[in-house]
Amino acid sequence: MTQKRLWLLGLGLSLSLHPMLAQQKTTAAKTKPKTVIVPAKATAGGARLVEKVTRKGSELVIPYEKYVLPNGLTVVVTEDHSDPLVHVDVTYHVGSAREQIGKSGFAHFFEHMMFQGSDHVADEQHFKLVTAAGGTLNGSTNRDRTNYYETVPANQLETALWLEADRMGFLLDAVTQQKFEVQRSTVKNERGQNYDNRPYGLAGENVSKALYPYGHPYSWMTIGYLEDLDRSNVDDLKNFFLRWYGPNNATLTVGGDVKPAEVVKLVEKYFGPINRGPAVQNMKLPAPKLASDRYVSYQDNIRFPMLQLVFPSVPQNHPDEVALDALAEIIGSGRNSLLYKNLVKNQKAVLAQAYNQTTELAGQFTITARSFPGKGLDSTEVLVRKSLAEFERTGVSDDALARFKASREADLVNSLSSVSGKVSQLAANQTFTGNPNRLPIDVQQLRSLTKADVQRVYNQYIKGKHAVILSVVPKNAPTLVAHADNYQVSKDGYQAPKDEYAGLTYVKAKDTFDRGTQPKAGTNPVVQVPAVWQDQFENKLRVIGTRNAEIPTVTMLLTIRGGHRLEQNDRDKAGIAALTAAMLNEGSQKYTSEQFSAALDKLGSAIQVSAGNENTTVYVQTLTKNLPATMALLQERLLHPRFDQADFDRLKKQTLEGIANQVTQPVVIADNTYSRLLYGGLDIMSTPVSGTSASVRSITLDDVKKFYQQNYAPNVSYLTVVGDVDQKTAEAQMGFLKGWLQQGVNLPASPKTQQPDKTRIYFVNKDGAAQSEIRVGYLALPYDATGDYYRAYLANYILGGAFNSRINLNLREDKGYTYGARSGYSGSRFVGPFTASAGVRADATAASVKEFMKEIENYRNGITDEELQFLQASVGQSDALRYETGQQKAAFLARLLEYDLDKNYVQQQSTILKNLTKEDVKTSAQKYLPADHMYIVVVGDKKYLPEVQQLGYEVVELDADGNRLTPAVAAAPAAAAEPAPAPVETKKSKRKAKTEDGKKIKVKEKAGEAK
Repeated sequence: MTQKRLWLLGLGLSLSLHPMLAQQKTTAAKTKPKTVIVPAKATAGGARLVEKVTRKGSELVIPYEKYVLPNGLTVVVTEDHSDPLVHVDVTYHVGSAREQIGKSGFAHFFEHMMFQGSDHVADEQHFKLVTAAGGTLNGSTNRDRTNYYETVPANQLETALWLEADRMGFLLDAVTQQKFEVQRSTVKNERGQNYDNRPYGLAGENVSKALYPYGHPYSWMTIGYLEDLDRSNVDDLKNFFLRWYGPNNATLTVGGDVKPAEVVKLVEKYFGPINRGPAVQNMKLPAPKLASDRYVSYQDNIRFPMLQLVFPSVPQNHPDEVALDALAEIIGSGRNSLLYKNLVKNQKAVLAQAYNQTTELAGQFTITARSFPGKGLDSTEVLVRKSLAEFERTGVSDDALARFKASREADLVNSLSSVSGKVSQLAANQTFTGNPNRLPIDVQQLRSLTKADVQRVYNQYIKGKHAVILSVVPKNAPTLVAHADNYQVSKDGYQAPKDEYAGLTYVKAKDTFDRGTQPKAGTNPVVQVPAVWQDQFENKLRVIGTRNAEIPTVTMLLTIRGGHRLEQNDRDKAGIAALTAAMLNEGSQKYTSEQFSAALDKLGSAIQVSAGNENTTVYVQTLTKNLPATMALLQERLLHPRFDQADFDRLKKQTLEGIANQVTQPVVIADNTYSRLLYGGLDIMSTPVSGTSASVRSITLDDVKKFYQQNYAPNVSYLTVVGDVDQKTAEAQMGFLKGWLQQGVNLPASPKTQQPDKTRIYFVNKDGAAQSEIRVGYLALPYDATGDYYRAYLANYILGGAFNSRINLNLREDKGYTYGARSGYSGSRFVGPFTASAGVRADATAASVKEFMKEIENYRNGITDEELQFLQASVGQSDALRYETGQQKAAFLARLLEYDLDKNYVQQQSTILKNLTKEDVKTSAQKYLPADHMYIVVVGDKKYLPEVQQLGYEVVELDADGNRLTPAVAAAPAAAAEPAPAPVETKKSKRKAKTEDGKKIKVKEKAGEAK
């Protein structure tokens, strides 16, 4: 899907096709670090080491070795022994840009098919094997590339390479019509869940069709059109694989706790025999040219009308890219931007921002604004254009440029915190530029950026230039558009591309070893729980930390107990915890909101306050060198908030609009309805964290001040510190916290709630919903690390906790009802629910409820030996992935204090897991899965209600606010109606599914389509 650039993570880097390529190569030559060009001497297996990059001192470089196999496969290896992990990434230089009119969505569809087994890996086993090895995996597709990746304990490297090689070289004979049909349905569900059923989900497709000429590969979305998916067949997919999935069009990148020589030897074994595919040429297309502004619009189920101005910009890695990024930030990112000042701060819009998206063939500079309900977008466009005119007058300040550079360089450092981040960057750089080592080039371009550069790109790409101007307006409100539509897609000048798929043949590799035997894992890596230090100040603030010098950053989490739960003391003020946190994110007594934001940006730091159900959390991220200055700002934000009336009025209005907007979102409706049922009318947890319209209207600024004074206190707080800082230095920098005054905070108990006397279905109508949202569950258990809660967590893993769980395999892989289904427990210090949930195909609503309940009922009968073995292997080997990044370590330490845990509780959990029996799982399931005493919430189109009423449960209709609409409908007689068939079983049912949920719709593109 369309990529919004992830700064220097490499997901958006591309081969430059601009005439300035020669200039880029010159720049690269000047800035490239310690690189050794190695003579092309091949190893015994034929791999040639062509390049080696090492780090000198503290420079920002990812060391690696680069090899090329005889079949054209490029291999990049980065050695990093900081954690016992390995990340494997295979990136194919093929995305939706390789598709053709009438055959959209193939690249993404094929991404799904690559998880459906190969010659030596059975159906549904790829996820199972990686998960059982204690790893995680996924794949993603965008316009320009498709990648598949695993993060596994270091001893599982060979298994990961074996799996990736098998689907590269031995896939097609395992592709069956049945698998094809199931995944076609899954992709449709993905579109329904992520686009059709999501507000503004159609914007990207409208923009793409209007911006790019007919037939341009960016004129459709990576997800594709449903009608194209319906007309595709197995042979189409096989040809797509044969044309684009050869080793010569792929980059294999391996990083982590490895030795390059050992990696190469394994790669030669598993990938070396795979035959080279057809040659792949890089694409080159001219940038779109607009002779006039193109106004387009559509109606959506939204509350806030949205305006987008999209100007053609530049492809990735173009010399002007970083200047356009800076321009976007100055115009429309953060509290110091022009759009914020002119539209948001003065309450002319609920949102206004700008961003520069770049992909391999083109770029888009986008300005987005959402007006308040009923406000015409013509006036919003006027304000946007006045903001651009203001930029022409004021230009770029030294301060604005310094803020951009500092924040981006900090982002760069933080991007290196995980092995997956490093590998992803190397993989994308190699795929699109042939040079994995673009990081120093990007740093040099950032540091050399000038105000004149930013002003020049504005004049060149924005000033006086034409744009696609999209209006998204609420249904039945067409007059709110910025301007009447004046553009229609024309096929004039379109020439069909050449046939890329003639004469393709499938030639299997020939091996000298038994590829059908899964490699044996090495010895399990010894995972060390971080060594910690602890302290408690005289004011009862508890502090815990650990030293992690891998990158020069510090992460802090300050947790203040209470959050939304504190509102139990005064339920008429629900939402005050969230409003108070939002006010702390504004100014301080010393700084205005804009000044505070500017000070953080100059440091490349973040200080963010947020309120949750049970805690208010202050997140701090800083470069180690900027720790003192960041702590000074934390002191201001935490202890000296500004509490400005104008800020409060704006935030309160935005909160009220957000609450009113919830009725447009089926997911939110389902969650809110479910919470009301779980907790009943007396528990504050039945109310969203944001509050209700009535409660928020009643909140005053004095209420916020009082809530802050009474509930922000050290004696109900704890602080975790992780990063490149020792205890002595850290405590010296946060000495101001020792003067934080204690308060007598009243942490309320949770009122007793009534469990359901029997299982009922509560149905909320959402006209025209492309999917139905389902929630099933009840209030189950509070959290504990080594008792019933942990055992229930283990028991649920097979039911709905893993990708290969019974629920997900049934509803997604077997039936094709959903993009994903899951279940789990979410207890805390308070009793929390067991919940099973999914967004499902609208016409499979009743069938999905039936399958959920069937799986829950059957699970009470116990699990198999194989399932127990999978559970123990998967959970037991996952420790290596738990403590990699600073954020992960901080969360782990926070849990120790949150629940007063022994730091050795992980070892205790390991013992419980090791000794777990099938009878233990059965006992837990029978005790904590009362299938006949659960709430079932369904939010969907009422035309499917009759089928739901035939399931044998009492059905109660509610509105979106939880009010009962009709008397309960008694359970249907035993002879219930048959559930809707999946569209994967026959051609007839497939066609029916198209008429039921296959409406021609438009989607908003994202950075990547994850499986």
